[in-house]
Amino acid sequence: NHGGNHGGNKLNTFNSQAISNTVWAYASMGHHTPTSKLFLDALATSAISKLKLFNSQELAITLWGYTTLNHSSPELFDTASHQAMQILSTFNSQEIANTVWAYATIGHSAT
Repeated sequence: NHGGNHGGNKLNTFNSQAISNTVWAYASMGHHTPTSKLFLDALATSAISKLKLFNSQELAITLWGYTTLNHSSPELFDTASHQAMQILSTFNSQEIANTVWAYATIGHSAT
């Protein structure tokens, strides 16, 4: 599907803020359809390759958003747990709470 591939390539241009903002928007609207599921899968793949660039707020919002949408992405959550540990000292209390809530609610144990 040419359209799907083109969209996937566009996602590669998203930086960490664009990814977290997009996930936040989908979650805030409660937008979870079969089409958005495919988009969120593609967005997770893009995010995984860029997680080292995420700050604590972007990481917390992204995990909160996937969990709010009840959208499981084990590879994203695994990779994010490693990034979170690298930048843990930069998390504020709200970001820690949102991140812990995301892992607990989605049922994913940090590895």
